[in-house]
Amino acid sequence: MTKWFSQNRVVIIRWAGTLLAVLLLLVLIREEKWDDILLAVRQVSLKQFLLALALMVVSRLFVVGRWHVLMRSGGANISVKDSAALTFTGLFASNFLPTTVGGDLARLAGAMQLGFDRAICLASLVADRLIGMLGMVFALPFGLLPFMKSLALVPYQAIAVTPFFQKILDFIRRTLSTFSIWFKKPLALLLSLGFTLGNMAFIFAAIYVLTSGLGRDVSYWLIAGLWSMTYFVTLVPISINGFGVQEFSLTYLLAKLGGLDHAQSVTIAVLIRLLFILASTPGAVYLPSIMSAMNRNPDPQIK
Repeated sequence: MTKWFSQNRVVIIRWAGTLLAVLLLLVLIREEKWDDILLAVRQVSLKQFLLALALMVVSRLFVVGRWHVLMRSGGANISVKDSAALTFTGLFASNFLPTTVGGDLARLAGAMQLGFDRAICLASLVADRLIGMLGMVFALPFGLLPFMKSLALVPYQAIAVTPFFQKILDFIRRTLSTFSIWFKKPLALLLSLGFTLGNMAFIFAAIYVLTSGLGRDVSYWLIAGLWSMTYFVTLVPISINGFGVQEFSLTYLLAKLGGLDHAQSVTIAVLIRLLFILASTPGAVYLPSIMSAMNRNPDPQIK
């Protein structure tokens, strides 16, 4: 029993964290009047929801572009079509595979199935994740500063908050220093970072459309900051793809700093999760064959 727990403790912790976060979200929802939540949902028109979905799909295309640039500049002669298929497959798989990097493993398996070099594929995936994190760092101050102000943090308290984000920056610097392939091609790195910023811009726009649909005038830049804070919270490996944690964090931040009531904040958090899932559904077409390849040739976890 002890040996089994030791071998599976990461998965167990993530499942437990997911269940706990979902339970906390359900408790929060239960405290609200269902009529208020339904009213908030009805306030977002179908036109606004479809516009937000379109914006989210465009953000996914920027993710495709980011990884395509990294693969091509790394020496893999991959087509845009294959990059798109594998990226959407990874995005779709990440909603259901029991690991925070399940989608990356699906992309890796699919790329290897197409005959691309494993080392280049693996390095490009890690770089892809890190560049995505780096982009979010740029938006972080727009949410972190208002959050610290709302808590009336004095300097010594602010120092206690800063090390957490400093560790993230240190991690990015240490890991990026290992990618000599792309440091020799700075234009590729800059282009991939540009795709990251495009991805972020459309995600923020989708959230902005939804909040506007609720009749709330929340600053685009505040939304950028609040989403980046939510993003970094979900990087803590205590749930599956941030389920529950993302919704609970975004609900809290929108209510505390965005001026939304709890029913509206819950509605936005749930709709955003739905948009991410819907925007990744094209990947469902390719997932079965990639999962089959993963079962035949299991790969180590991406660190």
